[in-house]
Amino acid sequence: MDIINPQFLINSLVFSLLGVLVFCVVFIIIDKLTPSVNLWKEIVEKRNQAVATVVAAMCLGIALIIAAAVH
Repeated sequence: MDIINPQFLINSLVFSLLGVLVFCVVFIIIDKLTPSVNLWKEIVEKRNQAVATVVAAMCLGIALIIAAAVH
């Protein structure tokens, strides 16, 4: 009896990497859809807490959708 089935481990890694890749692509798309605001510049350089909170909520929402789709 194998404690860790290698096929399950490989599947988990593939789906994890796929989820991270989809998350990054969606974040870039949303960043491009907001032409008047550069999200990364607002958060890192200007330290805008309101934009950071909205982006964090957006990231959680995207992550939940991806997790539900992969699961």
